Amino acid sequence: MSSLNNVANFRTQYRGNRRWNGNWGMVWIDNDPVFEHKSFEVKVTADREDIISGNSKDSKVTSLTGEGSMTIQKVFNRGLSTLLEEWKKGHDPRCKITATHADPDMINAQQEEISIDNVWFDEIEMMKFEKGTVTETEITFHFTPEDASWTNKVEKS
Repeated sequence: MSSLNNVANFRTQYRGNRRWNGNWGMVWIDNDPVFEHKSFEVKVTADREDIISGNSKDSKVTSLTGEGSMTIQKVFNRGLSTLLEEWKKGHDPRCKITATHADPDMINAQQEEISIDNVWFDEIEMMKFEKGTVTETEITFHFTPEDASWTNKVEKS
């Protein structure tokens, strides 16, 4: 019976209002707030090589790949012209991205924050628009996973 009580307590403690609402997320590029973001995603993928052991297939992590994207609703150029000019000169600029998620209903008013350094961009969308819609652009980026970390995380209470 105690396991049923634990489930009931868990359901009460973590009701629907504890689910994170994306409206409370924020992104900064080199400490400059990206207030016009619509969505943000970052992930690290373990690159693996197959290992055959007896009659079984196993795997070994050989490297990590860091990548992400954000969709912004265009307000201004956001330095994309500067990035293009640097590429044309043969430079490969890097930046730092910080993101927080601070929904006021998070457990014990905690917030989650990540910091990603050595970020680079692979493409620039110079212009895009469609009549009758808010203009959005997706910015994709990569980073070295060794330069990424959680600087704050929401812990189970």
